[in-house]
Amino acid sequence: MNGSPETSPPELKSSAATPADAALPAGEEAAFPVRRVDTVSLKALAHPLRVQILEMLSRYGAQTACSLGELLNESSGSTSYHLRQLAKHDFVREVEGKGTARERWWERPRGAIQITSPELATSPATEEASRLVTREFEHSRQAVLADFMAHGSEALDAEWLHAALISTANARLTAGQLARYTHALEAYGHRVLEEIRAEGEQEGARPVQIHLNAFPILGVPASAGSRSRTSRTAPQESPERKQP
Repeated sequence: MNGSPETSPPELKSSAATPADAALPAGEEAAFPVRRVDTVSLKALAHPLRVQILEMLSRYGAQTACSLGELLNESSGSTSYHLRQLAKHDFVREVEGKGTARERWWERPRGAIQITSPELATSPATEEASRLVTREFEHSRQAVLADFMAHGSEALDAEWLHAALISTANARLTAGQLARYTHALEAYGHRVLEEIRAEGEQEGARPVQIHLNAFPILGVPASAGSRSRTSRTAPQESPERKQP
């Protein structure tokens, strides 16, 4: 559904420029390149500024340490150091044939990054690192969406406002059905985005971020909203997670 920022901004999540936060079921292959981080590389990424640098490169393309410093309000010395640390673990790389010895350009390799898995999330050695990285990515996503919702109508013309989308759907699904839906949607979104990228950069293009959120709602009973419920008693809190 298209419309104004009050009823709808952008997104879909799964391009080669965005991190893939959710693990695929065993035996399933992603429809696009996915890097599954290990313990060592996850710990190397687990620094707020490194996550932000990765996000800026995803969002705006190749940058120098100086331009990243301007985007993040950090010194070029700080961004340069963290770029080198990210490069050691192949999260970023130098752009071939661009820049000089004094001004190096950096980019994100194509492909998604899977930064969570049952193994990483439950390991005492990586649990906190995994939480930090996912928290930083989520804060970044929330910030750009909130900015669009608050100021999009002031900053953008009608063409962009009508092209933007926020779409919410509610359904009762099994874990298998949810996996089928999210993987199919992610694969389709990636294919269409690659077709668009193949057209080359067009006049009037601007950075766009694409989100898709589909998840079971925690903090409420699994039976909430079920048409098969016969009891009208007050819902009990879900044992899955207590709300803070």
